[in-house]
Amino acid sequence: MRKHILVVPGDGIGQEVTQVGKKVLERVAEKFGHDFTYDEALIGHVAIEATGDPLPEETLVKMRSSDAILFGAVGHAKYDNDPNAKVRPEQGLLKMRKELGLFANLRPIKLFDELLASSSIKPEILKGSDILFFRELTGDVYFGEKKRTEDSASDLMIYHRYEVERIARKAFDAAMTRGKKLMSVDKANVLESSRLWREVVQEVSKDYPEVTVEHQFIDAAAMLLIKDPKRFDVVVLGNLFGDILTDEASQIAGSMGMLASASIGESTGVYEPIHGSAHDIAGKNLANPMASVLSAALLLDISFGLKEESEAVISAVDAVLKAGFRTGDIADENTPKEMILGTQEIGEEILKRI
Repeated sequence: MRKHILVVPGDGIGQEVTQVGKKVLERVAEKFGHDFTYDEALIGHVAIEATGDPLPEETLVKMRSSDAILFGAVGHAKYDNDPNAKVRPEQGLLKMRKELGLFANLRPIKLFDELLASSSIKPEILKGSDILFFRELTGDVYFGEKKRTEDSASDLMIYHRYEVERIARKAFDAAMTRGKKLMSVDKANVLESSRLWREVVQEVSKDYPEVTVEHQFIDAAAMLLIKDPKRFDVVVLGNLFGDILTDEASQIAGSMGMLASASIGESTGVYEPIHGSAHDIAGKNLANPMASVLSAALLLDISFGLKEESEAVISAVDAVLKAGFRTGDIADENTPKEMILGTQEIGEEILKRI
């Protein structure tokens, strides 16, 4: 198979972890006889510094001409205390999603047995948890009309029927290949946009009679996720609620450094860790690259249909964990010091096992 992959490292630790993800793709191509070519592009703070634009037109052109995109992270500490900055790294991420038509964010939450002790939740509650979130990416308060006066501010929470229907169908399709269970999360007891959401999900469910549908309010779902994570299978939810709930779910896996995501539209896909740019550890060889590696596995599966190759990558990560190797974020008090590796070193251990 011949494919072209765009690597967009972004900011902070994104620069380090995407290089490990790229090496994994190169090893897969070598082992399985594929021809992958690569290019790189700027986004976020590094793009602002170089061009004044968080998403330069050159980057967009490269994105549109690629078969898939391996993405790092965006953000910089200098913007954290300047909420009024007119140009921000995160604007590049939002614009990318809009320009590429990326409407569905998939976040698998599956805990490796070797990391049960790394989570703050009891192992007996966690064991066997396997969740797939479908977060809608193009609507909600992030893209609604924004207003600001001296004494007030507002963000319009708006959803259109077609936006809800297309993400719901993606989620129902996935549910058909898994446990035939789907949970839809909203706040329909208060919000009109959530009432539309629930109405559309109910309509779509008629085309999937084999799938059992459960509706939960966002506050109840947040509680249940910690209390009984095995109750969740496929979950579909809006942009704001999805942003929050999937970050909460990262604690099931023990660390954001273990969680991959895919943002997909009708044509291309963007594959990235769910963690941020973590500038406090950037450039120190401390970041966990496994989320980027698992993002590469998602890329192989979803964009290229290479399920065997994707499973080979996941198995390599599992083998590294079974061998006792850890990065600092997933080590515990029982991890021998010599088994705690840096970004590049644990990447090499993964490469050996593909």
